[in-house]
Amino acid sequence: MAQTLTELAHRGVTVRPGSVADVIERNITTVAQRLGIQERSAWRYFDAAALADSIAGQHQEFKDSSDAGGVGQTPMPPVGNPELALILAGVPDALAETGGDLYQVIVNVAVNAWMAGHIHGEDGCAGCEGSRGPAGHDWEARMKAITAQIPDIDKWFDRRVWTEAMNDSGFAVTRH
Repeated sequence: MAQTLTELAHRGVTVRPGSVADVIERNITTVAQRLGIQERSAWRYFDAAALADSIAGQHQEFKDSSDAGGVGQTPMPPVGNPELALILAGVPDALAETGGDLYQVIVNVAVNAWMAGHIHGEDGCAGCEGSRGPAGHDWEARMKAITAQIPDIDKWFDRRVWTEAMNDSGFAVTRH
């Protein structure tokens, strides 16, 4: 695993070590089953550089597809979205309120972003017509209401500002 992670680092790709370990384990098990050999014998077919090439290729394909318009479009709120800025702004406070329970904060962010994206997408979603209720989910009206609160939206899309707010909350994200 260490060799594969080193090969990935040389390719400029950072992947969680546990993910790499899972891929290696699946590959070794698959080779052993296909060749009808024991798993420890399948290691002679393992090539860390080839696996790193494969993972790096998948990483680049994902990045290219995201850059080509996948990110920032419905159902994900567009970049610069006032509601997304408020969600980002709430992370440091949520960490302080939960005593640093990162899992709870991530779930909260995910649910809020999911709902914001869905509400944004409902304007073009024929399947949502009957589910809006009497108040509806007029995305434009929602964005106007949030913007009327005059939040400093742009600052929350600045990584330095967000990191400072995280540090002010008493928490920081560090890599071990």
